[in-house]
Amino acid sequence: MQSLKLLLLAPLLLASAASAQQVPIGSASVLETVSQLKAGQFVWAPEAAPRGPLLLIVNLKTQRATLFRNGVPIGASTVSTGRPGYRTPTGVFTILQKHVEHYSSKYDNAPMPYMQRLTWGGVALHAGNLPGYPASHGCIRLPRDFAKLLYGVTRLGMTVVVADVAAIPKLAPTPELTSAGASAELRNSAIAWYPQISPEGPVSIVVSAADRRAIVLRNGVIIGSAPVTVDGPVDGTWAYAFRNADSSGQHWLRIAVGSSSEGAEVPREEWKRFRAPEQFRRAVAGIVAPGTTIVVTGDSLAGGSAGSRAELLDTEPAAKP
Repeated sequence: MQSLKLLLLAPLLLASAASAQQVPIGSASVLETVSQLKAGQFVWAPEAAPRGPLLLIVNLKTQRATLFRNGVPIGASTVSTGRPGYRTPTGVFTILQKHVEHYSSKYDNAPMPYMQRLTWGGVALHAGNLPGYPASHGCIRLPRDFAKLLYGVTRLGMTVVVADVAAIPKLAPTPELTSAGASAELRNSAIAWYPQISPEGPVSIVVSAADRRAIVLRNGVIIGSAPVTVDGPVDGTWAYAFRNADSSGQHWLRIAVGSSSEGAEVPREEWKRFRAPEQFRRAVAGIVAPGTTIVVTGDSLAGGSAGSRAELLDTEPAAKP
């Protein structure tokens, strides 16, 4: 029966493979090329940043995905996301599972090559047909060759941001969430901190203005949580990827998602809006390293894979850093 299903699906898979095409970028940058891509096309330029942390941004509105390494765009691709009635969820996710050969348990054992799971409910990155518009059951389809290349450089726990507006990268100063003074009223608030649950791997810090809460994930596992307040409105989502450190301090790549000031350099004074318990800040500062991603969102943490496993969100004071 499985062989028959694969035979029936073969024309679809062949059509997808035939339309997939890597586009040479020449002297142009990845970001300059991405808007010109046609369905099934992608660009790949890993030599632009051979080493460093990875961050993938998926844009539902433009049907594009852009991969950053060490704050530099090294790849971009057209995608096909969820069609009406099966909309791909937006939010902050981590790669939970990887399989080169995978088959859907929900949709007739459909093949999902180079699958990288974002939710336990079935949403994943994988190779598939790209007709030029949203057509999936919620997954993020990629050109097969791009899916294979992406699979080869990612690891479990890597951060993936899914949004429905454009994203433009800019460098930002070190967030005061990890490097500035804390407000007095939060210093004695409940903090959960269990770094031994996941001793190593990429770190993601997600701050929700809606929940007035932050969670810390390492290698895709929640290791900490604390109350964090943000003064004033938080529009959309901001992602910060650690880029490097020099004599002037740490530098982060800022990707603004859904903000009226999108692409603008964030003044250092803005980080005074973020207030967190001092002990939590110290603990987080102790694990921040190349590979760390900080995401600030106006949405609830329940919107992404982090929220689906946020068992520490309501933890009573038990283990404090």
